[in-house]
Amino acid sequence: MWLVTTSIAAAGATLGKFVLPKDYKLGFLALMLWGAAVMILIDHILGYEGGAFLEKATDGMIKNGTVLGIVMLLPVFIIWGISLLISNLKRR
Repeated sequence: MWLVTTSIAAAGATLGKFVLPKDYKLGFLALMLWGAAVMILIDHILGYEGGAFLEKATDGMIKNGTVLGIVMLLPVFIIWGISLLISNLKRR
């Protein structure tokens, strides 16, 4: 499910890039999210051993796949927010 959540976030950022002003740097956010989605997809393909391709449960510390996907998105949004702050400080 973390592949699905990352892909949905990437598609939303890509759509927002075309709808919202360029001040939000959504192209940068979309690039980071699509990169993460591709890396997760490759990880799923290389680690596939049969069974369900999209798992709802994990064996790690976070048991729910959707929650894991959201937690994986947090650093991306934090980096994007920091880049927005830096670009706004440079403009002043």
